[in-house]
Amino acid sequence: MKKQTIALLATAFVACAGVASADEIASCKGALTSSESSFVASVQKDLETRLPHAADAEKAGYVRYTKPDDTGAISYADQKWNADPTHPSQLWYDADGNLMGADFSVPRSKGEPRPNLWGVQPCRWFEFNGHVHYVVKDPQTQKLAYDMWIWNDDFTAAGGDLSHPSPQTLVKAGRIPDASIVTTIFEFPTQWDLIVWTKPHSPNQLFW
Repeated sequence: MKKQTIALLATAFVACAGVASADEIASCKGALTSSESSFVASVQKDLETRLPHAADAEKAGYVRYTKPDDTGAISYADQKWNADPTHPSQLWYDADGNLMGADFSVPRSKGEPRPNLWGVQPCRWFEFNGHVHYVVKDPQTQKLAYDMWIWNDDFTAAGGDLSHPSPQTLVKAGRIPDASIVTTIFEFPTQWDLIVWTKPHSPNQLFW
């Protein structure tokens, strides 16, 4: 998830004050430590070798769920949220399908502190609260609509099962008129998330 999604979620949290608690943003930026530099270099080399293009991500089981954000990044998720350094939970590509970066996530239980993993400072990690993402297709134009989502609490309140989210629940929740228009649906669980640029957004920005 990149800047657009972070801003979107932050706005929604303000609008839904009292319904959902706010995400926690990374609490530090600045120069990388030597261990962080090693981690980023390893990630860059690995992903540029194995998954340099969006088509490679799709073959590996990643599914697109966003439109381009304001950095030009389009996000793909593999719906596996316990990442390791060689298996990011999300990859992002530009409009030409070239790799831009990746998200590495680990599930967060209530009250669990920021991760201390892979030589990366805990303060680099974001926290995102749980929601269900979905993509819909217009039956007339065949155009896909991305960046669609609903809070986990609202989804379960409509009778939904987060382990097996169904488009029918979105109909019950009043989000869509017909379940048949949904092409992708998955839970994005509450998690800690590390955002890494493989192509730096600015000369010194390798973590978001």
